[in-house]
Amino acid sequence: MPVTDVAIDKIKDMIISGELAPGDRLPKEAELAQRLGLSRSSLREAVKALCLIRVLDVRQGDGTYVTSLEPNLLLDAMTFVVDFHRDDTVLDFLAVRRILEPAATAMAALHMSEEDIAELGELLNELADSPTVEALVANDLQFHRKIADGSGNPVLCSLLDSLSGPTARARIWRGLTQEGAVARTREQHTAIYEAIAAREPELARSWATVHVAGVEQWLRNALGSADEPVEP
Repeated sequence: MPVTDVAIDKIKDMIISGELAPGDRLPKEAELAQRLGLSRSSLREAVKALCLIRVLDVRQGDGTYVTSLEPNLLLDAMTFVVDFHRDDTVLDFLAVRRILEPAATAMAALHMSEEDIAELGELLNELADSPTVEALVANDLQFHRKIADGSGNPVLCSLLDSLSGPTARARIWRGLTQEGAVARTREQHTAIYEAIAAREPELARSWATVHVAGVEQWLRNALGSADEPVEP
């Protein structure tokens, strides 16, 4: 195993064992390298790598600290990876979203506060009668983020956030090319909101499934058409 990987594993073990807790400052570089039996250069590389995935935070002139290790922070790295996938692999992300988002929507119907439900309804009313595609997508992202927050599960919320990049591109493409997509999105958002407001988790789950599956099926058909040979 490369020495940097060994160093990463050793720091990770210190955190998992509780020797280092969220917010703790790491010992000075020379001391920590000696304690772990590592060279200072390999330790330095390990710290850089763990900073990239938000496990550690180097504060200039102060030292290196363990971050809060909150799910939204750690899953930022997943968003970074997701952004590098090709547009045709967005179907895989939509398939995952089709599993997670209906579950979050059903949970929101049970756990979302009345105040948050009212704010969800206000989001529906904020959209103009003839919105631009960009405004529609921005409103769509806010709407689904509000529901994910309302699920009461921060890990689920962070996972759905990390899927927003590629699925947002699909929604823009759909809005530009598919007639009736704006009206359909409005109708489905309203149905989801009404199911949540009525505290009907299974109805909310069903509408969320219809909503995500519609985007997925449209994109599947569009990509399939793009692959068809052109008649000479």
